[in-house]
Amino acid sequence: MSVLKTSLRNFLAHKGRMALSAVAVLLSVAFVSGTLVFTDTMNTTFDKLFATTASDVTVSPEGASDDETPQTGRPETLPAALLDKVAKAEGARNVQGAVASLSVTVVDAKNKNVGPTGGAPTIAVNWSPNELRSVEIASGHEPRGPTDVVVDAATAEKHGLKLGDALRTISVTGDFTAKISGIAEFKVTNPGATLVYFETATAQRELLGKEGLFTQITADAAPGVSDEALKADIAAAVGGGYKLQTAAEAADAGREELAGFLDVMKYAMLGFAGIAFLVGIFLIVNTFSMLVAQRTREIGLMRAIGSSRRQVNRSVLIEALLLGLVGSAAGVAAGVGLAVGLMKLMSAVGMELSTGDLTVKWTTPVVGVVLGVVVTVLAAYVPARRAGKISPMAALRDAGTPADGRAGRVRGGIGLALTAAGAAALVAAARAEEAAPGSAWLGLGVVLSLLGFVVVGPLLAGVVVRALGVVVLRVFGPVGRMAERNALRNPRRTGATGAALMIGLALVACLSVVGSSMVASATEELDRSVGADFIVQSGTGQPIVPQAQAALEKAPGIDHVTEYKWLDVTVTDPRGKKAEQGLAAADPTYAQDLRRETTAGRLADAYGPDAMSVGSDYATAHGVKVGDVLTVAFKGGKPAKLKVAAITSDQANVDKGAMYTNVTTAARYLPADRVPHSLLLLASAKDGQETQAYQALKDALAPYPQYKVSNQADYKEQLQDQVGQLLNIVYGLLALAIVVAVLGVVNTLALSVVERTREIGLMRAIGLSRRQLRRMIRLESVVIALFGALLGLGLGMGWGTAAQKLLALEGLGTLDIPWPTILTVFVASAFVGLFAALVPAFRAGRMNVLNAIASE
Repeated sequence: MSVLKTSLRNFLAHKGRMALSAVAVLLSVAFVSGTLVFTDTMNTTFDKLFATTASDVTVSPEGASDDETPQTGRPETLPAALLDKVAKAEGARNVQGAVASLSVTVVDAKNKNVGPTGGAPTIAVNWSPNELRSVEIASGHEPRGPTDVVVDAATAEKHGLKLGDALRTISVTGDFTAKISGIAEFKVTNPGATLVYFETATAQRELLGKEGLFTQITADAAPGVSDEALKADIAAAVGGGYKLQTAAEAADAGREELAGFLDVMKYAMLGFAGIAFLVGIFLIVNTFSMLVAQRTREIGLMRAIGSSRRQVNRSVLIEALLLGLVGSAAGVAAGVGLAVGLMKLMSAVGMELSTGDLTVKWTTPVVGVVLGVVVTVLAAYVPARRAGKISPMAALRDAGTPADGRAGRVRGGIGLALTAAGAAALVAAARAEEAAPGSAWLGLGVVLSLLGFVVVGPLLAGVVVRALGVVVLRVFGPVGRMAERNALRNPRRTGATGAALMIGLALVACLSVVGSSMVASATEELDRSVGADFIVQSGTGQPIVPQAQAALEKAPGIDHVTEYKWLDVTVTDPRGKKAEQGLAAADPTYAQDLRRETTAGRLADAYGPDAMSVGSDYATAHGVKVGDVLTVAFKGGKPAKLKVAAITSDQANVDKGAMYTNVTTAARYLPADRVPHSLLLLASAKDGQETQAYQALKDALAPYPQYKVSNQADYKEQLQDQVGQLLNIVYGLLALAIVVAVLGVVNTLALSVVERTREIGLMRAIGLSRRQLRRMIRLESVVIALFGALLGLGLGMGWGTAAQKLLALEGLGTLDIPWPTILTVFVASAFVGLFAALVPAFRAGRMNVLNAIASE
């Protein structure tokens, strides 16, 4: 009990010094808890949606998938006659036919796309009684004829739509216009999709091409009939060739489709939380190390009056436990707030999540608190052991641990060995000839080099801080020299403080190098390979509808337009080995629009009758050579015997591994309604008419806002923007680790000021002004921040360079180091140091000189 009382007394006595460490724990736990709450809430939202919309049994075409936009623009269908068979199944009631298509674009009277821009789909469906499970008509009425359309309330509000407004729906069958007859309000949360509802015959005709077809048939079970029993009865009634799912199976399938997206988001955010925890460990270690050093005399007295080493050790660990509990409890609460903030952010980009679905499972606070406490206690273990080793004679000496001022030779040797091993692994990654072993070497190199820099940090501090002192501090005269000596006084502390900042900046530098190299490589590849003047495609992956393609082909100033279609095929090589592949069907002009190097044959010959090309990787793996005949089974069509006329090099990045054939060849083996629409179109202008053709293409596509015309400059800018946006998101997440690192600098300086109270008082007594004192502390903070920045940026550039060499195996062969970004981060680190020193410098300047001299 006495140990607990002592721990509580010390914790409360130093609560101000513990506060920043508690904030570090709070932020890290908040990120973990917020991530768990956010993903659980998303699961709850979709579970409610699946449970509300799913019928007891759903009949779909065999092979139909709800998560893909069909390349033909038309979903797989069922004949209307099947509706009667399902209705006659024993135990079936409320049998309804459904029509749904994701291959649509809906525009308002101003030709503005009213669909989501954040990745959610636009869904056109037929109105049936089943829709009343999830929505209700808030105003107006359901669609009753070909000129009626109902739109969901969220879309209506976002785009200012009202009853009577005209909406034009663009599908592969053509464009048609209807007026809003009703606005439907969701009973559950709509995660962000735009929904438009049509009368059934209209939906069949305009979305599927003709009446008498459905995309699904749904049935509910009669009282006393289980879903499984109804599924069996329907299977017996309709026979084989269809996909039947119970409500539970449909919900599981929906969750499985969603799981990939959620898992990526969840584990990525937890990874950044782990980085923040790692940085927080340095802060906690520094805090307890300095507190133990400042209480050396006190601990010595405790040992002198009978406290055992174990009791002292336990006392420090109990303080860490209290710190972990306080920080973790606050972090769990903050995590709920963070989850709400993430939900608002997702709503801003198009994914609607309601706080009414906020889900906090009992495991979330448990995980948060346990994780925070364990990390805090483990971080405090080494300082606690050091406290236990303090002898009773320490009560007779001045407080402090001078021995800590010199980094141990053993530690330096271990650090250098780890760094050398990490460097060797990074070199092995850069020289790897295959991506899989190279990635393993890269991961090992990152871990070992990071550990090496952390361990060798005190040794590096002596060298780097002196070098920085010559460049940065000496111009400030005696104050600068004192700041340098203070930073060098305890290299272990300086190394740990700088290492906290190093981790975040190393990741920033690494990702900057990788991102910049990706853009430079892709830009170089575009300049080298793409011969077309213009690229036309949809940002959502929708195929290009025939009416839009026809408008483009009529644009003046165009020399030619090249179709590019993608087909799923099964390829059988001459040895009889089958492989699922993608086959690019294009016009012969594609060979000049995209310049592909060949290792054998001529690419132009691949566009001849019943001919094709294969990639060099496939040719090597399957022993294929020019002249061989491959059996190509087209999905939904007939098998074909195609002769290999060329083998393209897979050293390229664009269309890496692609197989090519002529669109006319593909059309011969596919029914007309199975021929996919173009994923993109390439166009070239007549000589000297590039500007006029560019504008003509834009004018031709004006009625179709879902498509974008890009010249090569536009395409490069889009690529740069996409990579830049991704990096900005990552930088934002890494900012948490950098904030924790800044707290570490603040805490180190604050405790260092307390540790040097008498020294500061003596310096003030012999003439050091308050202004000089504050400048000294600010300069000390700046040099520590720059030390961490130098290590982090150097380490990160090494990681990024090794990663780029691996990307070169995938065709991204240009290394580009973004020096403006690196220099900006380095200079910003100096301002971070200045900011971190504001409060410690202010408190030091307010010290009473006589009281400071009299302190122990």
